[in-house]
Amino acid sequence: MSYIEKINTNGKGIMEKVREAHRKEYGVEPEVVAVAPGRFHLAGEHTWFFKDKTLSMAVNLPVYVSASLRNDSSFKFYFVQLEDEKHTNLSSLKLKKEDKWANSIKSILYGFSSGGFELKGIDFTIYSEILPSAGFGITTAVKVAACWAIRELCGLKCSQDQILQVIERANKNFLGTANHSADSFAAIFSKENNLVLTDYAKKSCELVPFNFKGKTVLLTDALVPRIVTWNEDSLMQPENVLLLGELKERKANVLGGWQYEEDKAEVNEVLSVVSEDTKRRLLCVMNEHKCVLDCVNAIQKDDFASFARSVNRSHQNMRDYDISCPEIDWILKRVHELDENPDDLRNPVNCGRITGKGFGRGIYTILRDSDVEKYKEKLEEYEKIFGFSPKCYSVQPANGVRLI
Repeated sequence: MSYIEKINTNGKGIMEKVREAHRKEYGVEPEVVAVAPGRFHLAGEHTWFFKDKTLSMAVNLPVYVSASLRNDSSFKFYFVQLEDEKHTNLSSLKLKKEDKWANSIKSILYGFSSGGFELKGIDFTIYSEILPSAGFGITTAVKVAACWAIRELCGLKCSQDQILQVIERANKNFLGTANHSADSFAAIFSKENNLVLTDYAKKSCELVPFNFKGKTVLLTDALVPRIVTWNEDSLMQPENVLLLGELKERKANVLGGWQYEEDKAEVNEVLSVVSEDTKRRLLCVMNEHKCVLDCVNAIQKDDFASFARSVNRSHQNMRDYDISCPEIDWILKRVHELDENPDDLRNPVNCGRITGKGFGRGIYTILRDSDVEKYKEKLEEYEKIFGFSPKCYSVQPANGVRLI
């Protein structure tokens, strides 16, 4: 089998499929179609609670949401690839476990209505060749594309800041989850050939030009079932935020204006009041912030070796944080072995890291073009050894959400 799957990015061809699916399901043409990109985080996604930074890439794994007005106050949802349909109305807009993927759009409807925006009945069609279960920002893309479609279709006067508030209400108040700004920022503000750097302390983001020559970015769904081995929420406590706050040093010449204390004696003294497990994971949070800074610095200098070292170090950090797994570690070890001198840790030519929630599934690798075929061979070995059939996608930085 081919292990590098090609996603159809032919806009005209996909648009006809989206429109046809909408017509077939509802008997009318869609009045609006929005598209938002998939996404993965390169580093920092587990440090948001401590108001640190996250480096992300929106990618050309597009999610389309088409919509048309109804003549009543109901909402219907159809996911083409899942061949699944759901329905609701404003008076019964509740989180339902059985609604699964549809809860994403329902949450956005709640986000608008709870903010005082007047909605009309709408038929929605979702088209995505990557399913939400894979991760890779698909659920966020559904939410963001739905925001743009609803705003346009209902004629809502809603600024970008208000859209972000809609998404925040959707996540916190309807879904009961944390609101990760880096997810939304990547889907909304990304540009081609750029990464998105989110600064949680400043509640803002900036673009980082990204264009290493002769490299291919691959996203691999290792299809390892997620088995959560510890509760990450146990680390995200106010007292731990205060502890790390004591270790933040203002530095005018550092991106974002601060860095964590590097004196080990000082760090050990501040963290002496917590358990060894908590200390180890808080150290991982601190190390991850440095990985983000080092990644950005290397990108700005066009220094791939330094960038790759930072990415590889970040994966080791995630292992220490206890969210990787043997299967993903095996794949990434094979990536390092693609180097002619794998023991030369100073000058790696490839890199990779677990990405997303962790405990399984997602990996990104940035490889020399000449190593892509060799990586495919390693995935074949992986399937034979572990019994999981991985899916791999060649991706590149993509533009944020837009109407088509």
